[in-house]
Amino acid sequence: MTNQTQSRHIDNVMSVAMHGTAANGANELIHNSWRRCVNDYGLDPARPKAPHIVTSATLRAHQEQIEEFMQVARVGMEQMYKRVSGLGYVLLLTDAQGVTVDYIGNDARAPDLKKAGLYLGAEWSERSAGTCGVGTCVAEQTALTCHRDDHFDPTHIPLTCSAAPLFDPEGKFLAVLDLSALTSPTYKESQHLALHLTMMYAEMIEDANFLRHFQDRWILRLGTAWALVEVSGEIMLAYDDDGVVVGANTGARRLFGRAAGDVVGQPLTALFDLAPDDLLRLARAGTMGERSIVTRGSNQMFYASVKAPRPRPAARGSVVVEVADSAASTHHPELDCLAGDDNTMRRLLDQAKRLLNRKLNILIHGETGTGKEVIAKALHRSSERAHKPFVAVNCGAIPESLIESELFGYTAGAFTGGRAKGMKGLILQSDGGTLFLDEIGDMPLHLQTRLLRVLSEQEVLPLGADKPVPVDLTVIAASHRDLRNLIGAGSFREDLYYRLCGATLHLPALRDRADKRYLIEKVLAEEAELLGMDAHLSLDAMHAMLCFAWPGNIRQLRNVLRFALAVSDGRTITAADLPQELTEQFSVLPAAPAVPAIASGGEDCEAAPLLDALVRHKWSVTKVSEELNLARATVYRYMKKYGIVPPNQR
Repeated sequence: MTNQTQSRHIDNVMSVAMHGTAANGANELIHNSWRRCVNDYGLDPARPKAPHIVTSATLRAHQEQIEEFMQVARVGMEQMYKRVSGLGYVLLLTDAQGVTVDYIGNDARAPDLKKAGLYLGAEWSERSAGTCGVGTCVAEQTALTCHRDDHFDPTHIPLTCSAAPLFDPEGKFLAVLDLSALTSPTYKESQHLALHLTMMYAEMIEDANFLRHFQDRWILRLGTAWALVEVSGEIMLAYDDDGVVVGANTGARRLFGRAAGDVVGQPLTALFDLAPDDLLRLARAGTMGERSIVTRGSNQMFYASVKAPRPRPAARGSVVVEVADSAASTHHPELDCLAGDDNTMRRLLDQAKRLLNRKLNILIHGETGTGKEVIAKALHRSSERAHKPFVAVNCGAIPESLIESELFGYTAGAFTGGRAKGMKGLILQSDGGTLFLDEIGDMPLHLQTRLLRVLSEQEVLPLGADKPVPVDLTVIAASHRDLRNLIGAGSFREDLYYRLCGATLHLPALRDRADKRYLIEKVLAEEAELLGMDAHLSLDAMHAMLCFAWPGNIRQLRNVLRFALAVSDGRTITAADLPQELTEQFSVLPAAPAVPAIASGGEDCEAAPLLDALVRHKWSVTKVSEELNLARATVYRYMKKYGIVPPNQR
């Protein structure tokens, strides 16, 4: 983009915003947004802003707000991405504040996408990013395409974004589905089909969420196509046993007008030409898979189908839940020692305890070094399979030419160079125990097909064999890559993914955990014991380790402590004993202080609690000052005195 193009764009935006250039036709939404950006948010197109990526903790908080909806939306996103994956598009799902809570894109272009803000955690509200597909969709709650120089910020001119709003079953604005690309043709008309596709999948996701939400209610589906109403009713109304409407999808709200959240609470007989007996007729026809006709006035006719409520679970079901809950509260030392007071890890371990002896496969997702194999071993050792083998396979470390024979084994004489008596493959070696497939995303496609058959048939056919061998197989798979992105890119089988993820455990990165001190001390104790040492960390060393970002996670932590133990005096590890990357994060690192004290609520306490409080409160000085009963200025003074530097000022 030339400086002249950028300058012309800035002049155009400011002319519309300041001098009231007429806004009409296709530009009305865009021009209104430009005005908001300048007049309401104080943005300046001449001062481009870098994409705002929220912190991991903030992202998790946004995701948790719509967690159940995200699970439904993800399925629709994966289906949609299959249709556009070869066209350079990326899919974003944002919440109602414009924060990207889910994302599917080409991993090979991840650096470029992240630089442009088309990435997980990016905030695309108008206040943050100016006029854009997501932000303007949030503001207007209507579908639109923001194409090239429609964007407020000149750095976004290469982008094209088509966005559609998503509403919850009560009609409340919930999220945005966005289809974007880093580059696009000049003409906005080129994105007509992209917008149509985005709107279509947005309604499909909404309707799937509607059916999930009202699965214990009657649902009336209405449509103008006889053949499709059973599976794709354009209009859906959920109602109770008395025929009173309890929910309406977007199609229904469109039929009755947006002001008709008024349909909720009304009987169906008041909305359509129906008598009370007709509801029974519709219900009976629905249970038999038949369609009826429903009219509304003299000029509206719909084909109708009724979906019956899902049967409520018997009382016995509650006993099952109680048993599952009690399993979570059972003491499992192998699992319990993996976390301190981190809420995310505690929830994950509670879930893991419920899964221990279930006959289902588990998928563990987490960054490299977060301890995926460690938790897999803990799951195995805590289960009823503990006396059986735990077989670990790194799918990315075995050469592709050998992985098939390693996994499935081979018979005598199956190929030149093989063992004379053949070899029992790793899958059969794990019979009755646990097969841990690390970096499953690196498994070649043709072997994914064979593994899928093993999982579905519970039998293995070694190379060169005529008859399959039965196997009692429980698989724990792990990957640092998002397998759903690999599905969209065509490099991972979708049917295998669903076989593997009977349950999914998401391991947090070390930098996001609240129990870093616990982990540091635990790993130090383990490594020191191996060397026959009894070492501890000085205050300055612990400070450096708590503030470090740990890109290599727990694996890097373990290596750092091994190094420190090797170079220290064997008793106290100081900052000087740590690798350079930990100490160079500070502009000034204080010498090890002699445990200074600070006044807190009239009492003396060591300086270590100040650091603990800062880490625990995510470096919020206000919250720390309240906890320690100190003025904020005093907290800052102590931080400066002891060389405590927030991570974002490293």
